[in-house]
Amino acid sequence: MPAELVETIKTTIQPNDHPYMKGAWRPTFNEWNATFADGEAEVIGEIPKDIDGVYVRTGENQVHEPIGRYHPFDGDGFVHSISFKDGKASYRSRFVRTKGFEAEREAGRSLWAGLMEPPHKSTRPGWGAQEWLKDSSSTDVVVHAGKILSTFYQCGEGYRLDPFTMEQFGTEGWVPVDGISAHTKLDEATGELLFFNYSKHAPYMHYGVVGPDNKLKHYVPIPLPGPRLPHDMCFTENYSILNDMPLFWNEELLERNVHAVEFHPEMKTRFAIIPRYGRPEDIRWFEAEPTYTLHWLNAYEEGDEIVLDGYFQEEPQPKSYPDAPEGLERMMAYLSQGLMKPKLHRWRFNMKTGETVEQRLDDRILEFGMINQRYAGRKYRYAYSAIPEPYWFLFKGIVKHDLETGESWSYELGEGRYASESPFVPRIGAKDEDDGYIISYVSDVNADQSECILLDAKDIEAGPVCRIILPERICSGTHSTWANGSDIGMPENSVLAA
Repeated sequence: MPAELVETIKTTIQPNDHPYMKGAWRPTFNEWNATFADGEAEVIGEIPKDIDGVYVRTGENQVHEPIGRYHPFDGDGFVHSISFKDGKASYRSRFVRTKGFEAEREAGRSLWAGLMEPPHKSTRPGWGAQEWLKDSSSTDVVVHAGKILSTFYQCGEGYRLDPFTMEQFGTEGWVPVDGISAHTKLDEATGELLFFNYSKHAPYMHYGVVGPDNKLKHYVPIPLPGPRLPHDMCFTENYSILNDMPLFWNEELLERNVHAVEFHPEMKTRFAIIPRYGRPEDIRWFEAEPTYTLHWLNAYEEGDEIVLDGYFQEEPQPKSYPDAPEGLERMMAYLSQGLMKPKLHRWRFNMKTGETVEQRLDDRILEFGMINQRYAGRKYRYAYSAIPEPYWFLFKGIVKHDLETGESWSYELGEGRYASESPFVPRIGAKDEDDGYIISYVSDVNADQSECILLDAKDIEAGPVCRIILPERICSGTHSTWANGSDIGMPENSVLAA
């Protein structure tokens, strides 16, 4: 069945040479429905018949001419979903109809300034920890209680979408007044969703649990010494892990409502370990070497210890990007994995002695790691990290790690081809932790097209077993998720009707 153009969103963007509004980050404005089956021209290889579920990726896609300098994290949330069943696939793409998106569509222009501009340039009050930004709901997605939850990293309201039809249900009702940060965590074993938020007023952070019925079950303060900028959290079977890292707003400038990030190497990194339904008095604090970590990989309990894996930045406050256009030097430096140098790292917290032991797991620059989510919060063996394009917020390949043997394997896409965050997809009836596929959206700037690829997780070096060509090249993005059809009540006709 040919692709169906559902709607083209009107844009006011003028031609420009901004580095994050061209190439792989060129915005698109068309919303699509499309279905695919073996033997069709859009399918190269064979769509696996042993997977059942949906791959969802979000990202920032600016619609209107920005107010002042543009940062790619200002862009409107645009969700791409492709579902699989019985060797068929169905693709849908939609902008998230946030309150900000609808207000700007009605006005026909941008109403909110972004990260790089002062508050007075926004024409209306905003959302999140900085208070004047637009909640674009563009950072992360997870599928919980049968629906996509779309979130914003500066703490937004959270938006719900149907993972198959992309029908939109507006803001999430249980979200607290301080919002929810981007990285909520789903425990597939219990169906619980864990979340946190942060703000500029005491106690500066909260943590909560939402049940499999999508109702708020638990919400407690995590007191911090002042405003902080946590981006992610992690969990084990019995505990949740939050953090207080020494990269946060300059306190003197913050008093003048200037949000300038500063690294404090003289301070320790601190971790708050709290029982899943614990109270503030139950928190155990652990200290570690100063760093900043954008993303955690997984955590688990082992004897008296809690083991946490993530990406330790060797240079959390990189120097200015030397080849950036004037005025964008700091922005491009903070988007450069090559300058921040994140490395796969392990922390061990001894719950009896209070000691922290750290270990480097891989000395390559890697980030945006994924695992088999059935092992989230449990001891695991395999991980899949993105290989950054040097000095850009782009991914040129994937590394598979065997954390037991220390072996690794990699697949690179080739010049001008860039991956998305790439989840693990378990085969139906999988017997092993790595029995499945790695899935990703790939943007090819040479051919000016995008595709969805699947790699055999047991042999990623062999390259894609399947390439599904999308209706047009999509803008690069941020985070993604895979949800099993059996876990979320996948409808029988989910891949048959566009």
